[in-house]
Amino acid sequence: MTNLSEQTLASIVTHNHQTVPILEKYDLDFCCKGKRTLQQACDEKGLALTKVLPELEGATQTVSRSLPFEAMDPEQLISHIMIHHHFYVKQSMPTILSHLAKVVNKHGDRCPYMIEVQQLFTSIEKEMTNHMQAEETVLFPRIKEICASAKHSSAFEALYLSAPIDAMEAEHEKAGDSLYSIRQLTNNYTAPEDACTTFTICLAELKEFEEDLHQHVHLENNLLFPLAEKIRSAVNA
Repeated sequence: MTNLSEQTLASIVTHNHQTVPILEKYDLDFCCKGKRTLQQACDEKGLALTKVLPELEGATQTVSRSLPFEAMDPEQLISHIMIHHHFYVKQSMPTILSHLAKVVNKHGDRCPYMIEVQQLFTSIEKEMTNHMQAEETVLFPRIKEICASAKHSSAFEALYLSAPIDAMEAEHEKAGDSLYSIRQLTNNYTAPEDACTTFTICLAELKEFEEDLHQHVHLENNLLFPLAEKIRSAVNA
């Protein structure tokens, strides 16, 4: 890749997923705010481009072994998202909530910020459960329907797809903001020096959850949704 500073964060990640840890290291949001260029994102953070660019350039010069998401059709992307991300979220949320309850019960007086973390993640759990159900029962079937009907030139109103996509993107941003608040409250998921094992594990789980959400949202916002809309537009042309 050339002219990295002028490329969007979404484009940088799409071309090479090895850049993800670097962008996350500098808190550059490539999923919900992936349409910003690297230069714009750095300017917003007050971050020197010269600090980030060498690391990204080093990553982009390596051979990427990530899955070829750009070459996938909508059904393949949906299958990957459901198997790798929806399944993970559904499995991990009850465990994280259980660990948060133990941490708050034992350390809430000494670490009151964990009470707020518990409240935030409880809201995330409810919202993500409803969010995934809406994707699996409404949006994803509509995308598959549009792809299947492309062979028959069936027309679809723009809102048939754009309305649920807009709702999902708004919910993505809300979940991302809540997890960012958790990261700030926990000082980047740093456990106190005398933290018990459950405390340490819980913070590691929250960190992993946020990282997975970034990948999850990137695949939907920056690949699946634009591709589905492109197919719908072509069908209606």
